[in-house]
Amino acid sequence: MKFNLPPCNAAPHCARGFTLVELLVVVSLIAVMIAMLLPALRRARADADTVVCLSNLMQIGAAAEIYTAQSQGYFPPAYYNPMSDFWYLKYKRLANGTREMLPGILWLGYKRSQLSDLLVLQCPSLERQLGLHTFYCGYNYNTSYVGHGSLEANPTPANVTAVANPSACALFGDGGYYGGIDFFMRAPDNLTPRPLDADSVSPQTRAAGTQAFRHNGATNVVYADGHGATVVNRYTTTLPYQAYVGPRTGFLSPNNFAYQTNP
Repeated sequence: MKFNLPPCNAAPHCARGFTLVELLVVVSLIAVMIAMLLPALRRARADADTVVCLSNLMQIGAAAEIYTAQSQGYFPPAYYNPMSDFWYLKYKRLANGTREMLPGILWLGYKRSQLSDLLVLQCPSLERQLGLHTFYCGYNYNTSYVGHGSLEANPTPANVTAVANPSACALFGDGGYYGGIDFFMRAPDNLTPRPLDADSVSPQTRAAGTQAFRHNGATNVVYADGHGATVVNRYTTTLPYQAYVGPRTGFLSPNNFAYQTNP
């Protein structure tokens, strides 16, 4: 028996494919939607990284509080040996000539024993370079007024009783300058009175101790009272002489207000 089938365009349920023009329209619409969503997704990711970074810094601040509680109120030194023993880690030379990296001075009063435990030292927005210190740490510590160090004009760390305004004295923050990370936060001006609190460093060293404004143009800081904040105001003046301050880096205040222990 022979059937005469109607043409496809006359059949009510006849399946037909997409034309090339229709496919191109759909692909274009999807591309437009992705282009609209990507900035929002990047912003959400950046905001999440900012929150994680701020949480890291507050945990580091808590470690400093534990240290001071076990050290008669003294903050940890920024460094004992500027080549091997720092607040964040230390190098131990082994018999075979290699170096082992261990938790630094800050963690002596804290129950952390391995570098793998020190994830709080790693800012999620920091671009790390494998093999350098930045692979382990992305933050710096107020060396000018709080931590000092063995080669500073005043090597003795500050005591918590010397911090007149803990909520305004920066303790740890996003470290960064034009050459990478210095790990030692510096105030922009010469310290006074001298020589008691003077750090005796050059303007270039001050410029190396700046903060990285890597969180959508802002930087994270934890203060001596334990609270954290995201700071947007960036200052680039070094005194008494001006040194080069790299892009997206700077100080927390135009003077030493954000760093000093005793105004």
